[in-house]
Amino acid sequence: MPDKDRTTGFLRPQLETMAPEARQSYLDGRVAEIITHAYTHAPAFAAKMRSVGAEPGDVTSVASLSRLPVTEKADLVKLQRTNLPFGGLTGEPLESMSRIYVSPGPIYEPGEKVYSDDRWAQAFYAAGFRKGDIGQVTFNFNMVPFAFWLDAALNMVGAISIPMGVGNTELQVQTMKNLKVQGYLGTPSFLAAIADKAEAMGLDLQKDLNLQVAFVAAEMLPESLRASLQNRLGMVIRQSYGTADVGCLSYECHHMGGMHFAQNCIVEIVDPETGKPMGEGEPGEVVATIFDRAYPLIRFGTGDLSAFTTEKCACGRTSPKLTRIMGRVDQVTKVKGMFVHPGNVKQVADKFPEVMAYQLVVTREGHRDVMTLVCELKEQGADAGELTGRMQAAMKDILRISGEVDFQQPGTLSKDCKIIDDRRKWD
Repeated sequence: MPDKDRTTGFLRPQLETMAPEARQSYLDGRVAEIITHAYTHAPAFAAKMRSVGAEPGDVTSVASLSRLPVTEKADLVKLQRTNLPFGGLTGEPLESMSRIYVSPGPIYEPGEKVYSDDRWAQAFYAAGFRKGDIGQVTFNFNMVPFAFWLDAALNMVGAISIPMGVGNTELQVQTMKNLKVQGYLGTPSFLAAIADKAEAMGLDLQKDLNLQVAFVAAEMLPESLRASLQNRLGMVIRQSYGTADVGCLSYECHHMGGMHFAQNCIVEIVDPETGKPMGEGEPGEVVATIFDRAYPLIRFGTGDLSAFTTEKCACGRTSPKLTRIMGRVDQVTKVKGMFVHPGNVKQVADKFPEVMAYQLVVTREGHRDVMTLVCELKEQGADAGELTGRMQAAMKDILRISGEVDFQQPGTLSKDCKIIDDRRKWD
């Protein structure tokens, strides 16, 4: 049987190759539709529109979205404090949901009974996943929607999902070998860990494994790491960008050179201060509008900084591209694929009255993120070992990731130091 063509074609040809003018008209219609629906069914969104003196008839195009304020993640937390479970951003009854997800904050998110959003499936097809492939999903299936979305999206392209979740590298390798898995879905650093484990088990990465394509997300992909893994495993690695709030927003094709905007959503690059759209090549915050009638997030600020380009791509897709993720608007950072908020770090420190000052330092060792809570104690001579253990347990419980604790002498941390100091360097 000949090898599958993994470099050409489209999941949604009409949308992905649509002329820019036709796409603009199509998206304008979708904006008018979702604005009317959200205004009618989501009380919190209707209140937000009224707060700026707008009604549905005032926002009927992509360009007119800029009349509305950007909704940041912190806004979701505030709305849900007074109106559980979803802060008045959905008019759908609970019995219409299949799941309720829990993101750090906490933020509760509804899961529809029938998941029909194919934006991740678009990304998979562009990466090279094809009908009949077996894809091993190594993202966390615990509380957050991301891995569930990927599991469903694999089925949309006719592929088969193995919902492995995180960890258990030896079992991950055995499953890849035994089932001749073609596709990997996970973070790039975990793919590196799997490759290391396979070699430690005495396997030849290209002869004993059948990996051909990888979809990676949730953390930065240095080009040195991509090249190393592609050479070691003999596979193609492509990345995407999205969040657990709004789903897939952009993805790489075979030709790379940025990440194509996903179809059936709106991606804006805006001034973080004013919310006004930026021009091509100008950095700003990534803001998304999705057409999910059950949970219509409109002008949702991701907190990530990027820029866009409209340069023509050889793959035939006509949508603009995000150039790259340049950092964060605020101090929120992503560690081991999970968002870490300054407020959550404060939650950890507040549990320990012994702590006088603190800072979370994020570094990179090889291709692995390292998170260290640097602390100064009010009194010296405390049982550092016992306190370290309790603080590490609190970090894992509140931040959902393991980290280290480092006690320093008083005066080491400046009085105005940032709560999170991200010292990682990306090539």
